[in-house]
Amino acid sequence: MARQTTRKSPVTTSAIPKAPSAPRNTGRPRGMPNEQQIRERAYEIFLRRNGGPGDAHSDWAQAERELKEELTR
Repeated sequence: MARQTTRKSPVTTSAIPKAPSAPRNTGRPRGMPNEQQIRERAYEIFLRRNGGPGDAHSDWAQAERELKEELTR
């Protein structure tokens, strides 16, 4: 009797959020947010407007401004 194998469909990782990476020394001055922090804040801004119309570039700039302000306090 032959053994049957089942094929699993490939998993796409684009829908799986990445775990936060460990902080590393990037040579960035204190008070400057890193890319991951800005990305997460921009996504929070997107969610605050319930995914409604908006501009990703504006969200990014707003996130950067907010984080810079928070980090320099």
